[in-house]
Amino acid sequence: MKIVKAEIQHLDDLIPLFDGYRVFYRQSSNQNSARVFLKERLLKKDTIIYLAYVNNLAVGFTHLFHSFSSVSMQPLFILNDLFVMNSHRKQGVGLALLNQAKTICKELGYKGIGLQTETTNPAQNLYESLDWKKDLDLQYFWTNEVNL
Repeated sequence: MKIVKAEIQHLDDLIPLFDGYRVFYRQSSNQNSARVFLKERLLKKDTIIYLAYVNNLAVGFTHLFHSFSSVSMQPLFILNDLFVMNSHRKQGVGLALLNQAKTICKELGYKGIGLQTETTNPAQNLYESLDWKKDLDLQYFWTNEVNL
């Protein structure tokens, strides 16, 4: 297995994985919009994406967004996306991607990494095995109805 930081030349490998991730979360498949979104992220370099390859096949990715904690006055990452193809789950791909995210966080001296997932997501066991702690504080989200 090889983990690489995604660059524009990896776009075609990333699109089907990103689309599969969105479908997993009950969104309609839309590879054209995925291409536009991901190309913008890669060109602007406003996020960090890692791809996992097994035998030259892209099988998973994770997507880190930069953020800050006002309380601690430190930068942090939001791990917004983590996805592994069904055929490669439970083979260490998710583990390798999460460890890569932790490595870049340490290298940059960031406070940590936050992530949010559905309560039914079985990946919670993996997160907890890697020392992610469940935050029991209340979380709220406001949706701008204009953008729906």
